[in-house]
Amino acid sequence: MEIRTLRADEIECRVQQVKNNGCSLLLYKDARCDMRILDEVFGILGWEREHQVIDGNLYCTIRVWDEQHNRWVSKQDVGTESMTEKEKGQASDSFKRACFNLGIGRELYSSPFIWIKLNPDEINSSNGKARLNFGVEFHVKEIEYSQSSREITRLVIVDKKGTVRFTMGKVVNIPNKD
Repeated sequence: MEIRTLRADEIECRVQQVKNNGCSLLLYKDARCDMRILDEVFGILGWEREHQVIDGNLYCTIRVWDEQHNRWVSKQDVGTESMTEKEKGQASDSFKRACFNLGIGRELYSSPFIWIKLNPDEINSSNGKARLNFGVEFHVKEIEYSQSSREITRLVIVDKKGTVRFTMGKVVNIPNKD
């Protein structure tokens, strides 16, 4: 069974760093996306998930049924705590990492460096640290992959108004507010 590449609507953007002139973004998938793809490829009864604590760390094991060899195949990885919900964050992170081991979303590792130029009204620099203002969001509008290597070959990022803010391989000038 082949696991497909992620669609644009399944990829989320997370701000990695904010500076006074822009921000860098990371691409990621969430656990709900992983569950949908596992259901799609293996069926709702064709995979299982188990969490266990090993040396104080939470691990997730994903098992998928291999019809060709008539056996379960397992992949496992450890999670890290999230800033908001310690245990839930570890469980979700270990699950997403185990799914990467199965191949779900592995193409995100080929993401280019994503730098978004920001308008002054999108940044708050109080207390000497630059932060995005509330409501500034970015989304993947388009993504394409090479068929042979499954690496990202095209990527378009837009803001919540639909304005293109990044196109793979070139910096996009921000629109004038005047």
